[in-house]
Amino acid sequence: MHPTTDNRPNLLLAMGPGVADRLLTEAHRTRLAELARTDPHLVAHDLTAPDPRTAAALAEAEILLTCWGATPLTADVLARAPRLRAVVHAAGSVKHHVTDACWQRGLRVTSAAGANALPVAEYTLAAILFAGKRVLRSAQRYADTRTDDAWLTESAPWGNYRRTIGIIGASRIGRRVVELLRPFDFEILLYDPYVTTPPPGTELVDLDSLCARSTVISVHAPQLPSTHGMIGAPQLAAMPDGTTLINTARGSLVDEEALLPHLVSGRLHAILDVTDPELPPPDSPLWTLPNVLLTPHVAGSLGNELHRMADQALEEVARYGRGEAFAEEVRASDLTRSA
Repeated sequence: MHPTTDNRPNLLLAMGPGVADRLLTEAHRTRLAELARTDPHLVAHDLTAPDPRTAAALAEAEILLTCWGATPLTADVLARAPRLRAVVHAAGSVKHHVTDACWQRGLRVTSAAGANALPVAEYTLAAILFAGKRVLRSAQRYADTRTDDAWLTESAPWGNYRRTIGIIGASRIGRRVVELLRPFDFEILLYDPYVTTPPPGTELVDLDSLCARSTVISVHAPQLPSTHGMIGAPQLAAMPDGTTLINTARGSLVDEEALLPHLVSGRLHAILDVTDPELPPPDSPLWTLPNVLLTPHVAGSLGNELHRMADQALEEVARYGRGEAFAEEVRASDLTRSA
């Protein structure tokens, strides 16, 4: 029971159809009802034309708890939410729904980008280690030949001992990858134009040097106009034969038209969780090339990993209710160089 004077903030869930059922367990919904005045089973899918029940909840909401598929919070939507003070986003980037109108209104914003960074970093670590061992190639070759005759000679240049790893972007994910790589015998190069002091155990270099020196390169830069196609023909040409390019950021950061000839020839390898377009055309060589591992944007939170984002979001709701600052506050200025 709550005291007669109930100071809990009013809260409304706002996200795409089916998302709340994957994001929130019943335990999450129970805790949410303890932290805020809300119907934890009422989810607003479209705030531009809400039904009467949703419209009433939006009019009273002090917090919107959002996730993937949330309605963009335009001035028209915000006009229906006169009491709104905060947006708690239970996912990564807020750029898809937090508009300039939100900042002009002075809304406080937080996201679970930190919780979403961990599975991406874990995927990247696995990809780096598998790339060094040439797991994709060896598995395919093993299935084709069903012998082990050639491995001792063919695997001579393989392995993960003192391999040079290039990390592009000291983002939240990029920094987490660096942390996960520390126990291994790697030389770690980092490129990020905004970093002046590199994390311990890394060498700060320019992009061209990173591409020329690394045998595994992982992309963790944000999608910005300045990063579009940042891995282009010159950078790809500079990569040593046999280099593996890993992209878990955004497909637009890599010039795929320039990349494809290097992949078709077998000179480079790639592990791509994102592409441009997001779904490659049916006739794209990426589907069938033996030196390409193509996954459908699964590096980020998936399955029960969504519950980690829900945990972080509910902690932020609790902080708001106690009158504390958000632990992972997002500011408008952050979005000029973040995803």
